[in-house]
Amino acid sequence: MKNVIQPVKGTRDFYPELMALRNWLYGKIRVVSERFGYQEYEGPFIEKIELYAAKSGDELVNQQSFVFQDRGGDPITLRPELTPTLARMVAQRQNELTFPLRWWSFGPFWRYERPQKGRTREFFQWNIDLIGVNTPEADAELLQICANFFREVGLGPQKVRLLVNSRRLMDQQLAKLGLEGDLRRAAFRLIDRMDKLQPSEWNDYALSQGLSIAQLEGIKNLLSNDEGWHQSEELCHVFELIQLTGLADYIRYDPHIIRGLDYYTGIVFEAKDLDGGRSILGGGHYDNLVAAVGGNPLPGVGFAMGDVMISLVLEKYGLIPPLPQNPAQVLVTVFDESRLASSFALAMQLRNAGLNTVFYPEAAKLPKQFKYADRIGVRFVVVSGPDEEAAGVITLKDLLYRTQETLTVPSAVEKIRALLAVGQGL
Repeated sequence: MKNVIQPVKGTRDFYPELMALRNWLYGKIRVVSERFGYQEYEGPFIEKIELYAAKSGDELVNQQSFVFQDRGGDPITLRPELTPTLARMVAQRQNELTFPLRWWSFGPFWRYERPQKGRTREFFQWNIDLIGVNTPEADAELLQICANFFREVGLGPQKVRLLVNSRRLMDQQLAKLGLEGDLRRAAFRLIDRMDKLQPSEWNDYALSQGLSIAQLEGIKNLLSNDEGWHQSEELCHVFELIQLTGLADYIRYDPHIIRGLDYYTGIVFEAKDLDGGRSILGGGHYDNLVAAVGGNPLPGVGFAMGDVMISLVLEKYGLIPPLPQNPAQVLVTVFDESRLASSFALAMQLRNAGLNTVFYPEAAKLPKQFKYADRIGVRFVVVSGPDEEAAGVITLKDLLYRTQETLTVPSAVEKIRALLAVGQGL
C-alpha cells in the first residue's frame, strides 16, 4: 500500500456503496424539490474570484477558497458555494426569465478547510432558491421545503430542528446598542462564532473587534431573549404561515442564528441535529445579490445542504435503507466454452426485453458463476446448457429464495418482471 498514490486530502472515493447512497440522497432531494415546483439547473465548477470577493465575506474568499491563476493570469476558484453563481446567471438573462424563479441544484463544491467528521474539502450540496419575491410567504416556503425533506427521509422534529432568526431584527437591536458600520459587521461575526469558541475566547474576540463591555453585555442579553421574535413583523408572519402547514413542530426562533455570509439581509435559518447540535443546512433571505453582480435588484431566499453531514445524521438514526449497489437483475452464465457466443447473444436478448443483464465473460464452473452473482448482488441467474438448448428453454435460478424453474425466454422475462414488481420468489 505504500506505493499506492493517495487521494487529495479532504476528498472522497465514491465506491459503488457510497455512490448508491449519494444517488439515493439525490433522488430524495429531487422528489422534494419537484414537489414544490422547482426546476433543476447547474452552473460552472470554476468561477472568477471577483464573483465572491465582495459578496460572500473575507473568510470564504481569503481562507476557504481554492484560488489559482488560469493560463492568462486571471485568478479563478473552484466554486465554494452556488448562490453568487445563481445571481450571476439570473443577471445575465434577467430580461428573459419569468419571475418568481424556483430553481434547485445538486453538485460538487470545494472549500479549503480542516477535514473532520462531517466536513470535507470536496462535497456535494443541495441548493434551492426562490427569486423575485420579497414576502414572508417566500421565506416560509423555503422553511416548508426543509421540513418536508426531513419528513421525507424520516427525520422527525424530535431529531432535527429548524432554527430561525431575522438579520433585519438583529440590525435594529444592534443599532440600539450603538453598533454601526464595521462594528455592526463585527457583531454579526461575533454572534456567528459563539458556538465555535470557548466563552472566554468569545469575550476576548468581541473586545478585540472594538466592542465595549457594555455593548458585549447588550449582545448577550439580546441572545438570551427567546421571545425577541415578537418584535419582528416578518418573523411573526412566517410563524403564522408555518402553523398552517402541519410542520410547525420543526421550527423554532433562535437569536443565535445569524449566518456568516455577508449577503443575507432578512430571514436566516439553520437546521440542527438535536443530538449533538451539528448544523445540517443553512440559508436565508437576500435582497442585493443580483444587483451586486450587475443585474437589477431582485430579492431571493434559499438554502444549501451538504451531503456529508446529512448522511452522517441519517446513518446515526438508522434511516438509510438497504441500497442496491448493482443495477443488474440477471446474470447469464456460460455452460462451457462452446456456448460462449450463444450465452453472449442470450444476454443481449434479455437486455432488449428490458432486463438489466450481466454476461459472465468466460467459461468457468457453474458454482463459481453462481457465487459471483451472489457476491455482486444479482438475484436471478440464467443457465442454458445442452439440455435446455435442445428443449428451447432456459433454467432460471432465484438466488434470493434458492429456487429454480425451467421456462422459455419470454416466460422467464415475464416471470422476472413480475417477481421484481412484488418482491417475491419463484
